[in-house]
Amino acid sequence: MSFPWAKEYEPKYGLTKFFDEKLPLPRLVYNAVGAGYPVPRNLSYFWNFGVLAGFCLMLQIVTGIVLAMHYAANADVAFASVEHIMRDVNWGWLMRYAHANGASFFFMVIYIHIFRGFFYASYKPPREMIWLLGVVIFLLMMATAFMGYVLPWGQMSFWGAKVITGLFGAIPLVGEPLQIWLLGGYAPDNAALNRFFSLHYLLPFVIAGAVILHIWALHIPGSSNPTGVEVKQESDTLPFHPYYTAKDGFGLGVFLLLFFAFVFFLPNILGHPDNYIPANPLSTPAHIVPEWYFYPFYAILRAFTFDFILPAKLWGVLAMFAAILVWFFLPWLDKGPVRSGHYRPLFRKFFWFGLIPTMIVLFICGGAPAEEPYVMISQLATAYYFLHFLVILPIVSSIERPDPMPYSITEAVLGSDKKAVLGENAEPVAV
Repeated sequence: MSFPWAKEYEPKYGLTKFFDEKLPLPRLVYNAVGAGYPVPRNLSYFWNFGVLAGFCLMLQIVTGIVLAMHYAANADVAFASVEHIMRDVNWGWLMRYAHANGASFFFMVIYIHIFRGFFYASYKPPREMIWLLGVVIFLLMMATAFMGYVLPWGQMSFWGAKVITGLFGAIPLVGEPLQIWLLGGYAPDNAALNRFFSLHYLLPFVIAGAVILHIWALHIPGSSNPTGVEVKQESDTLPFHPYYTAKDGFGLGVFLLLFFAFVFFLPNILGHPDNYIPANPLSTPAHIVPEWYFYPFYAILRAFTFDFILPAKLWGVLAMFAAILVWFFLPWLDKGPVRSGHYRPLFRKFFWFGLIPTMIVLFICGGAPAEEPYVMISQLATAYYFLHFLVILPIVSSIERPDPMPYSITEAVLGSDKKAVLGENAEPVAV
């Protein structure tokens, strides 16, 4: 999208003029993330997380390519090849720790990005396609992360692969053949490891393509903002560069400080100690868990413990996937006329005192043993999770009375906006 007041790209030198005529990449960059892209002037630091997610993706791709040069996707030597990377390859330990912790930080950034979208209703028209592509990216991330977790071929890698692929066995009729087809056999072994390695290497590039579509879709309606009010005039916007490039740069600096604190001082705190034990098909770990970023959905999977028409295991699988698929329908489930949670008092209460505590409870239960009281608590949290999106959100959006909203973004930032109401010839406003 281009506002009438957006600056045009004007190449000043011979080389830039040549490129602008033959391959206008500088113009593309200028209009996408430069001074030619006006954005709302009131974006908070919650809008930094999109850029941070892009940085995390590039970090994972670069470190992953380096690691793939030394990794051996063979069940007999996979664990040893990871130890070889850690001990013998120059800076291999840094690449491995940056990649492993990068996955965790990638999901931290994405979860904040998603829940910012929930609170500010970034899924509402005209930005439905941005949201739908974002959910697709999240699903691709989960598949990529699961396959990456298998590659070190430690105890938790092996048994995690066995449990997660075993979920497909719950599908009636085709479940068991599908599971054998995915693994290339009856249990995780060389065939599964090779397939997971190939797909783990491929999918980040698919994610990168989906991210390009995500950004393209964003530039059509333009960015949302904390007030939820659309841009009306030039004073509502600022050029992306230098204002938001500087702001994103500061956010990236803070992120890197925290990230490298983990890489250098706490490199294994987000992993599982059992994954430093070579995979042993004859020794089942006492407590099989996925990586921490899957805990809420793992808790939903385990919340179904009794058969009702369908087997409990199948209910768990369906609920786990439905917990993410329900996000696809948010643009149509939330019928409220107001976007921002700041102006939706009832919605805000259910978000902060309903959805957020529920996700925290599911996170805790997902990492806890499958025993009481965690199973019962996860069942209650799962019930509320689906009620929130399928029942509470549509009802709240229909009955709540929003708070008074500013006329424009300028009014929200600077106070009374006479120019917005009376026209551009109005007297300046004292604030």
